[in-house]
Amino acid sequence: MPRPNSPSAPSLPVTHPLPTVPVEEATARQFRLLECTAAHFQGAELFSADAGVVPGLGRPRTTAQVEAVLADFFGAQDAALVQGAGTGAIRAALNAAVSAGDPLLIHRAPVYRTTEVTLRGLGVRTHEVDFNDLDALRAALGSGRFRWAYVQHTRQRLGDSYDPGEVLAACREAGVRTVVDDNYAAFRVPRAGVELGADASCFSLFKLHGPEGVGAVVGARDLVEHVRADNYSGGGQVQGHQALDALRALTHVPVMWALQSRVGAEVAERLAAGEVPGVTDVRIANAQDRCLLVRLDRPVARELPAVAAKFGAAPYPVGSNSRFEIAPLFYRMSSSSLDDAPELADWTVRINPMRAGADLVVSVLRRALHELSKD
Repeated sequence: MPRPNSPSAPSLPVTHPLPTVPVEEATARQFRLLECTAAHFQGAELFSADAGVVPGLGRPRTTAQVEAVLADFFGAQDAALVQGAGTGAIRAALNAAVSAGDPLLIHRAPVYRTTEVTLRGLGVRTHEVDFNDLDALRAALGSGRFRWAYVQHTRQRLGDSYDPGEVLAACREAGVRTVVDDNYAAFRVPRAGVELGADASCFSLFKLHGPEGVGAVVGARDLVEHVRADNYSGGGQVQGHQALDALRALTHVPVMWALQSRVGAEVAERLAAGEVPGVTDVRIANAQDRCLLVRLDRPVARELPAVAAKFGAAPYPVGSNSRFEIAPLFYRMSSSSLDDAPELADWTVRINPMRAGADLVVSVLRRALHELSKD
């Protein structure tokens, strides 16, 4: 059996997890979301929804009301619901911000796969700078070449340490506008991109227990109005029942996310204390969603998800925190993380507690590793 420090057993990098929201604070935010809802809905309106391109609105009235709730909650000028979930939201916002051939400043790191497709389709000229180096970032911003920057709130590289608020502040000081990918961050971190001064936050409502395919762009009025104008077709609208379904789901998400983060921290502590044989290291990371990266003492990470599924775990994601995902997820590291650290593929598994408690997560891991030790 190889030792943890042997050349064949790569070490986990130091990670810099984003801050989370404690349960009490999450409760207050959840209550505030309902206050925003009460400001834009009258009682019976929460039990029915309309559809179609309503004259004067260009979208269902219910959709417009939910958009108003989101804008109010995030302290933004406007919000638009779009089809295509998080990817659709990013695509809509970037399409409103930049044109083919325009320069776009991005972080020097593997780009999330669906975002890479969007950037290629838009035909923008991306220029990379290391957001972890504020001096280098300020130098690039000071060149006068850029009107827009694109910032991913969660980590693209496992070793990323930049503070998204500092990155956005540097952009704002240089007069560079920003679009933020807030997938896996919205409603989980203390403040989303738009609350930190970005021109747009883009995120999936499917990842927030909403219906499949619904995303949101929240931010500056001129950009959101552009998104809305581009999406004038009735077939592209988020219908009222979808919007209302998404809002209903959101009303319990803040506390659920806070509990999930707390369980993840407990599992990390227990694994670090040696509770499960076969685990040599563990990190909390924002590798897409907030998760645990668990380093094993044998290269069985590719086999572990299927074995863990026998004991009740989910062996693959649906939307990474969608309404379908209740069992703890045991899965490989994200593709963008593996692009940056491919040597970890055989040794490291990603675990997200989802709706489970720490006891179940630890039990599934222990039983799966024991099963694999028989081979």
